[in-house]
Amino acid sequence: MTEWINNIDAAWFMSVFEALIYFIVGLILAKMASRAVRQWSKNRFDTHQQLLMARVASYLILLVFVVMGLNAIGFNLGVLIGAAGVLSVAIGFASQTSASNIISGLFLVAERPFSVGDLIKVGETTGEVLSIDLLSVKLRTFDNLFVRIPNETLIKSEVTTLTRFPIRRIDLSIAVALKEDIKAVRKVLEKVAEANPLCLDEPKPKFVFLGFGDSSLNMQFSVWVKRESFIELKNSIHEEIKEAFDAESIEIPFPHRSLYTGSVTEPFPIRLVSDADSKPENKD
Repeated sequence: MTEWINNIDAAWFMSVFEALIYFIVGLILAKMASRAVRQWSKNRFDTHQQLLMARVASYLILLVFVVMGLNAIGFNLGVLIGAAGVLSVAIGFASQTSASNIISGLFLVAERPFSVGDLIKVGETTGEVLSIDLLSVKLRTFDNLFVRIPNETLIKSEVTTLTRFPIRRIDLSIAVALKEDIKAVRKVLEKVAEANPLCLDEPKPKFVFLGFGDSSLNMQFSVWVKRESFIELKNSIHEEIKEAFDAESIEIPFPHRSLYTGSVTEPFPIRLVSDADSKPENKD
């Protein structure tokens, strides 16, 4: 009896050991396959597609070796597959949101509105795409926060890809006093853009007069810049415009108000009172 139990224990331990060997070998081969796929697809596909293909290859290889390990232990794969089918139905009812995110993730992969490394804006959140997974997209914001956005939210929301094209436009809202010459202001702005090396010559800067404000002439001046220099130009060109306006004595407006008392022609009377007049007289 003891010998029979020992034989069973030895056979069981050998099966478990064989399953562990399959699992370890599967992990090693999965990592090697992932690296090989990424190396092969490096110059053929974008970063997102490289990650996706590498993960699929590693998961498939790992799945094969896990099945081999379970088979070595003695699991009946038919029963396991049947149980997995019943379990998948139960999980499907309980995880409709996850299924929706997975389907949305497949749409994102097919449509490719952005890739890993792009800057995107979703609602009030702006950040760099770190990864595009089956359930969600991971972002890193400018203040170094990690943000996870479900794929379903991305499909239903307006997504702006800030780095889709190689150049971007900066729209500057500018206001000057009502007394200023619009043509002179336009020439000053064009000189500022021409002197700044970050402003592109093509497309040319664009000047648009928007109309009259309460105390100002409102206009928009648009310049084009390479996307990697967007923030730098947006900071520098405002300073240069202010310096140019000061040099040309162009006034930046401030609100003006006039007070009237019953007449549209006569302003509200103001009398200056000196300190001596404001002191009360002493009566002895």
